[in-house]
Amino acid sequence: MIPASNRAKSIEYAIRDVVVPAMELEAQGHEIIKLNIGDPIAYPGLSTPEHMVDAYVDSLRSGNNGYSGSYGIPELREAISNDEKSKGWNCDINNVYVTHGVTEALQIIFSAVLSEGDRILAPGPHYPPYMAYPQMSGAVTEEYLLDSNDSWRVNINDIRERMSDDVRILVLINPNNPTGNVMTPAEIDEIISIVEEYPNCFIIADEIYDALDFTGHQVSIASRSHSVPVITLNGVSKVYYAPGWRIGYMAIHDPSNSFDEVIDAIERLLRSRLCASTPAQMGYLAGLSNNKDWMNEYRQIVMERRQVALSRIESINGLEVQPTGGAFYMFVRITHPKWKDDDKGFVLSLLHQEKVLLVHGSGFSKDKGSGHVRIVHLADLPTLNEAFDRIDRFLNNS
Repeated sequence: MIPASNRAKSIEYAIRDVVVPAMELEAQGHEIIKLNIGDPIAYPGLSTPEHMVDAYVDSLRSGNNGYSGSYGIPELREAISNDEKSKGWNCDINNVYVTHGVTEALQIIFSAVLSEGDRILAPGPHYPPYMAYPQMSGAVTEEYLLDSNDSWRVNINDIRERMSDDVRILVLINPNNPTGNVMTPAEIDEIISIVEEYPNCFIIADEIYDALDFTGHQVSIASRSHSVPVITLNGVSKVYYAPGWRIGYMAIHDPSNSFDEVIDAIERLLRSRLCASTPAQMGYLAGLSNNKDWMNEYRQIVMERRQVALSRIESINGLEVQPTGGAFYMFVRITHPKWKDDDKGFVLSLLHQEKVLLVHGSGFSKDKGSGHVRIVHLADLPTLNEAFDRIDRFLNNS
């Protein structure tokens, strides 16, 4: 047998891995209530806006579906630049790069920067690629603490204690996936002041959920930095409700003028992989360039469903949840004595017995996510209530 690499064999992606047994049940004729994956258009009332779909289709029909430039369509790069400027920092169009989703942006960044023995600091729990991708470059991801008893607030002292000269990247996910925490400007400023002491380190600011903020204090991390380089990540998938289009971007803020070599490496890698989808870029351009009043209606739908999920979870004996500040996830603590130390067993048993699909918290961090489950609260109210009825029944019968 031809062997695969050990690095590839070690990759896990919990959000997708739990789909495999669910698909087997579906093949047997069962209907599954899926609260596992952050795909907003899989739920009623949150479809991709028509003007974006029209722009995508018009691009296809007009023949505008060849290769674009490797860094993205100029009009889209300009629209992204203007959108980031509206968030409080001087985003240069030449430092905007369109990618095949945020996940490709991460792969490009890690390949451009990381070497054997480097470290990155990412929140624990975290979005799985922050653990999976760095090891492909021989680097190691180390998790800093989030306070599970205080709405998963970032533990800044823990970041300070973990920083050293071999830390190349500090990851901030704001709002956070999977916990829904939103950082305050004061917290961001304090973290930037820590990174200032380490000239070989920069910040990745994953802000893919930035317009789904329920606190009123979400801000662009790049807008707060006057010394530390920041690479902002965002895209079309979450707040523009077009995840399958696979269009993201990285926007580089280099206030210290220390990023020339990194930018050159990023551009080399981008050129080597050709480009992101041209029609999908045109669809995203329509989303950025047209009126965004529709976002308020969608946000209200998400907030209504969030409130129902909070209320239902609080009423279920065996679960606890911290109020969320943004995004559309809840990272729920299992307190039931049978399942509190076996979150994956809980997820699989719930799936088989009650046909409700969640994601085990240990899939987001074996250490800091254990004993939790992530719930996506985007389903319509009847479906949400049915799902929580089943979860309640499962726990009562355990």
